[in-house]
Amino acid sequence: MTRSRWDIFALSERMMQMDEDSWARHANPLSVLSRMTILPLFTLAILSRAWWGWGALVPVGLVVVWVWWNPRAFGKPRNKRSWAAHGTFGERLFLNRNTVRIPPHHRVWALALASISGIGLAPWIYGLWNVDFGFILTGLTLMIGGKLWFVDRMVWLYQDMKTTHPTYATWEE
Repeated sequence: MTRSRWDIFALSERMMQMDEDSWARHANPLSVLSRMTILPLFTLAILSRAWWGWGALVPVGLVVVWVWWNPRAFGKPRNKRSWAAHGTFGERLFLNRNTVRIPPHHRVWALALASISGIGLAPWIYGLWNVDFGFILTGLTLMIGGKLWFVDRMVWLYQDMKTTHPTYATWEE
């Protein structure tokens, strides 16, 4: 697979050390849905600096471990036809977009939704720095909302492409 080292999606996959087994486990709806806890937990961990000072590094570290462990924490799903499983399969398709072309509208939407999530970083960081819950919630809404919409688009991508490549067709079995 030829991927740019500047591809934020591929960088994330490398940092998470995703392999076939972890991808298969991540297709479990419990993995996908519990992943949505990461940003709220990270927010609380960072805000805990107000109470614990440098001790806040402990909950921050625990959240970082949860980020890595989450795709491995649950068993492989029995039903691979769920929204969550298809979202995970679509993410894999999207990551493979430089090897197996995807329809341009899926690429555009995925990048736009990732940008919306990215825009949410600014108010979130500002809110965390200044302990301003309005900015924190605005940032969380953009980041989590963008991610959920992204996953939904990945479901659509998988449904559009699952019969276009022999490997993709086997993921649902």
